[in-house]
Amino acid sequence: MPASADSQTIFGQETDRSAEFFATDQFGYQSDNTAERVVPQELGLRKPAQPRGVEAGAFEPPSSWDLSSSVLLKPVKAAPRRGWRKAVYSCTGGAVNLGDGRREAYLAALTKQLNAPLYGCHKIAVLSLKGGVGKTTVTAALGSTFASLRGDRVIAVDANPDRGTLCNKLPLDTDATVRDLLQQGPDIQRYSDVRAYTSQALSRLEVLASDTDPAVSEAFSADDYGRVLDVLERFYNLVLTDCGTGLMHSAMSGVLSNADALIIISSGSVDGARSASATMDWLEAHGYADLVTRSVTVINAARPKAGKVDLDRVIEHFARRSRTVRLLPFDAHLEEGAEIDMERLRPATRIALMELAATMAEGFGQR
Repeated sequence: MPASADSQTIFGQETDRSAEFFATDQFGYQSDNTAERVVPQELGLRKPAQPRGVEAGAFEPPSSWDLSSSVLLKPVKAAPRRGWRKAVYSCTGGAVNLGDGRREAYLAALTKQLNAPLYGCHKIAVLSLKGGVGKTTVTAALGSTFASLRGDRVIAVDANPDRGTLCNKLPLDTDATVRDLLQQGPDIQRYSDVRAYTSQALSRLEVLASDTDPAVSEAFSADDYGRVLDVLERFYNLVLTDCGTGLMHSAMSGVLSNADALIIISSGSVDGARSASATMDWLEAHGYADLVTRSVTVINAARPKAGKVDLDRVIEHFARRSRTVRLLPFDAHLEEGAEIDMERLRPATRIALMELAATMAEGFGQR
């Protein structure tokens, strides 16, 4: 049949010109899009073949992203960092690479975990109802672990209203205390301004000391703690607070209401475990049940084979009440109660502190 006036033959196919003429494009203009819709087989034009196993419509054309280094470069096995494996690697000029041993690989995994990204300021409160269980020591040791293995700023604040001893755990750079910082708070504009009131250990941990003058009669209050945090949050990524032993002292409500995470310290003794559990009872009774559920219990200076205390039962009890339980083994250097030198700690203690830091890092970015 001859083609009508409103139709034409293109490559042997008859098309309706009247429908094509009045077709509109995406901008509302009329256009003749016949050639766009007719793909002649005679020209040998074909669409790219759909890869096998890929659903229709899921195939994306190649791009420069396909040439990333992770795709083009073969993975390189890291050289061993210590021990006989490193000696073999060095003696063979790198020809024999056995990689790290299990211990080194575990430490590398812990280091990666405790370096989890941290946005803003994360606040960890360390407390216990009973004194003498190592609360201040754990605060300083954990803070030193974070500060030495992370690149951001870490500070420990002594919020003990009864002459805290956190400043005794590192060499002092200044006699300034938290009270001096409060007096100059409005004038602090730069990190160097804050640094004038803190002392820094070799690990890079900074400490803001509490009042030690017995003539000072003004208590460190919840409002004071809030004002201190307003300053520290601007310059530090991680703030550890060493709380006093009394749960009813004036600063405690400010510490707990601002805490992102909580560490409850217990010893391996019967009275130490009871006091730690009583601390949880008090917190739950005063509206902090959620904080207790997310807390980490640390059993400090634990000696599993010493004494008659069933340490497994203690661990089981706190595992039901808190997020997890961590053991810090007895360490003669920490027992001295003096300045903490991380290099003098036993290897088992350093690993336990890294495990505790990695556990706390799991909560970074959560509240």
